[in-house]
Amino acid sequence: MVHFNINDFTIGGEKCYIIAEIGQAHDGSLGTAFAYIDAVAETGANAIKFQTHIAKEESTKHEKFRVKVFPQDETRYDYWKRMEFTAQQWKQLSEYAYSKGLDFLSTPFSVAAVELLNSLDVPAFKVGSGDTSNEELLSAMISTGKPILLSSGMSSYEELDNSLNQIIDNGNKCAVFQCTTSYPCMPQDIGYNIIQELQEKYEVPVGLSDHSGTIYPSIAAVALGAKVIEVHTVFSKRCFGPDTKSSLTIEELADLVKGVRFVEQGLRAKVNKDQAAGSRAETKKLFSRSAFYTQKLRKGSIFTKQDFAMKKPGGGLNYTQVKQLIGKKINQDKGFDDFVEQGDFE
Repeated sequence: MVHFNINDFTIGGEKCYIIAEIGQAHDGSLGTAFAYIDAVAETGANAIKFQTHIAKEESTKHEKFRVKVFPQDETRYDYWKRMEFTAQQWKQLSEYAYSKGLDFLSTPFSVAAVELLNSLDVPAFKVGSGDTSNEELLSAMISTGKPILLSSGMSSYEELDNSLNQIIDNGNKCAVFQCTTSYPCMPQDIGYNIIQELQEKYEVPVGLSDHSGTIYPSIAAVALGAKVIEVHTVFSKRCFGPDTKSSLTIEELADLVKGVRFVEQGLRAKVNKDQAAGSRAETKKLFSRSAFYTQKLRKGSIFTKQDFAMKKPGGGLNYTQVKQLIGKKINQDKGFDDFVEQGDFE
């Protein structure tokens, strides 16, 4: 796997890079976008990601809503226009994110958006699933020399091959996300097997862009070797917007980060089964069993199956050992609940 850095973080290293995707959750409000930076910074995520839309560069009045959810926007063009921030506002958001300890990322949806973000010196570019095969947009990102995070939600392997070859042949570093373009994504559609297929097929870090609205797929993906996680994030499941049902709340994002870091500690550790068992020998005595006399027995008695029971604690004779003593003569008086010992017999 070819590793690369986003700022000081090594993509493909021991730790997973966690991206909180805000997307359009700010609903065109700059203040809300700043508030999301504050909230995400408290979760331990590595990066906050937005989407940079410039309506006149990516859309027309003919673009209709797949599902019309915004009553004030007649067309998608109107919606993208309402989602725009100025170059200065994007600069403010980027600087504020870094002041809070977050990497600032944004998906560009036009060549002009690539140029705007590059002027802000973003550390990497994210390609949305709808633009994975957009050669013009990819070429603009490639020309910056920055790493590219490629989503695969709408792509066949042939299309991925072409896009990845274009990126890698030009010398850019890259990571590829398994992504299912379904909002929200159902458990059976996550595509864990594709994470493994991507790992085998390409020599780049593989991640998961998840739209399930839960923390579970991302934690499972990390256990399978995912090196980058992207999840949509909202303040509340009650927020208005097209991605709310497929998003995590801020509190869930914090739980996800904790879960990923917990799993990573276990994945990095190499446990020796025999050493682990040996280090718990004393504890094992408390939970295992030994042979004890079930009644008083006089010296000279013949030891039978009814004369012992296996009880806690351990540390005495085990069942295999005590069975070998059946039929032997006891050489001393023994009491109820005394340990059965090898020295008790002639």
